[in-house]
Amino acid sequence: MLYNFPQHRSRRVRQSPWVRSLVQETDLTVRNLILPVFIVEGEGLKIPVDTMPGVYRYSIDQLLVHLDLVNGLGIPAVALFPKIETWLKNKEGGVALDPDGLVPRAVREIKKRFPELGVICDVALDPYTDHGQDGIPDDNGYLRNDATISQLVQMSQVLAQAGADVLAPSDMMDGRIGVIRNMLESQRMVNTMITSYAAKYASAFYSPFRDAVGSGSALGSSDKKQYQMSPLNGDEALREVAMDIKEGADMVMVKPGIPYLDIVRRVKDEFKYPTYVYHVSGEYAQLQAAAQAGYLDYDRVSMEIMQCFRRAGADGILTYCAMDIARRLSA
Repeated sequence: MLYNFPQHRSRRVRQSPWVRSLVQETDLTVRNLILPVFIVEGEGLKIPVDTMPGVYRYSIDQLLVHLDLVNGLGIPAVALFPKIETWLKNKEGGVALDPDGLVPRAVREIKKRFPELGVICDVALDPYTDHGQDGIPDDNGYLRNDATISQLVQMSQVLAQAGADVLAPSDMMDGRIGVIRNMLESQRMVNTMITSYAAKYASAFYSPFRDAVGSGSALGSSDKKQYQMSPLNGDEALREVAMDIKEGADMVMVKPGIPYLDIVRRVKDEFKYPTYVYHVSGEYAQLQAAAQAGYLDYDRVSMEIMQCFRRAGADGILTYCAMDIARRLSA
């Protein structure tokens, strides 16, 4: 009996590991991974972040011990985020401008010990302000865009002079990329790169991160919708990315990750530009909670998530899973 079988059977190229490997469209390697790291003042400290299992805040001396492992896994870069003591915070976030502050000292020590490891520094005021917002508010609580940029430029200069390889403005103030780039050029720090949080959404997935840097309690019931993007908007992300590229960003970022894979794909297709994605704290916490409850296989699901980021077009992935993924890739 003859059957009208299809000429093309898609399963033919799925039948064996060797042919599946040959037709694989996307690769994930350790060079795609960036590890976010939290730091605190003190010595000998490795403090768990309660809402992020497996994640810690490190004093600088313990950070260097940790980074020895990170560097050994071949992870190319880390992103630093500080938890600042409450008594140092104020309305303007002035301690962010201290050249002997926590982050500049950490940068200097990292570059001294691991010169080959890329160091990315967050440029935003929320860890440093007593209100938990990313900038300087007026009397009505509206963030003053240009006054905030003035602080961010000075903060950027301090971090670049300390040896940061990449500045990563995450504040979403209008025009800050161009002003920071002009400062770097005028100060002859022309090789300092800028990774712009170009499409950063006002997401509910950030809560564990805010616990980790200590801005959550200060923020309270307030939100950041006056400057971060609405999750309902996609075209707006392309406009934001276009402006930041024009102003001199070397890479652009979409944040959060999994719920915004469509934005990652659109950005990559539209601009063909180095595109990063941040697998944020809430996404990580969800995965850990489900794995600990036995609902998901952490290793398999975390790997699948990273592969999907790459398939969507991400060149770099900031993820708290970076060390676990690196170990699996080298196994």
